[in-house]
Amino acid sequence: MTTVDLNADMGESFGPWKMGDDAALLRVVTSANIACGGHAGDADVMAATMRMAHENGVGIGAHPGFMDLAGFGRNRLSVPRGTLQNQIRYQVAASVGMARSVGTQVRHLKLHGALANMASEDEELARDLYEAALSVAPDLIVMVLAATAQEAAVRSLGCKWAGEIFADRAYNDDATLVDRSKPGAVIHDAEAAAARMVEMVKAGAIITESGKHIPTRIDTICLHGDTAEAVQIATAVRKGLQDGGVTLAKFSGSV
Repeated sequence: MTTVDLNADMGESFGPWKMGDDAALLRVVTSANIACGGHAGDADVMAATMRMAHENGVGIGAHPGFMDLAGFGRNRLSVPRGTLQNQIRYQVAASVGMARSVGTQVRHLKLHGALANMASEDEELARDLYEAALSVAPDLIVMVLAATAQEAAVRSLGCKWAGEIFADRAYNDDATLVDRSKPGAVIHDAEAAAARMVEMVKAGAIITESGKHIPTRIDTICLHGDTAEAVQIATAVRKGLQDGGVTLAKFSGSV
């Protein structure tokens, strides 16, 4: 029997500014990647989102990115490597501490935005960032963009990891995500997103825009919480997978 996790990026509101419908998503997904205050989120949002996730039995992940609130972490920045590692430690530590304060724990790590995209292209960068996170929380399961340099990094580190594919993003032939500036990069049709996820999970492969199949381990599927159709896409993907005989559950991670 095939089992897969559904994850969503969330906790990305800031002060009075609201992003996404986290409460609704937490009734659909099995894992949540919660912003740590770098690209989005704040102390109140982090605590409230973690509490809701815990109440819904959803696995909690730290979701650090560039310290770039104005750009939502989607700008590629040039930051000295040591400083960048410390920024990851800073965000992960905040996440771990906040989770403990509300009676739960952080079980996984997922990089955000431009930083994640850069790490999917650069194994050394990915390894440096993962080592920084693991220096704070050694038992974290590292969620990686499947079949990219991120996966190569966790394999070389020998840490627990989970391979991720995206329901609402198009793929290049090297398993990286199509740049958001390009037409068709973001998928807004919930039924189309559901159908492609069922196809990929059953094929055990990423299927790119060109139709190329890239065999990979699929442990979890991401649904972005900041898109207008996030809840509809999450609901459709969940139903499509269940109708296709796929069991939904939090990933366990393995070496």
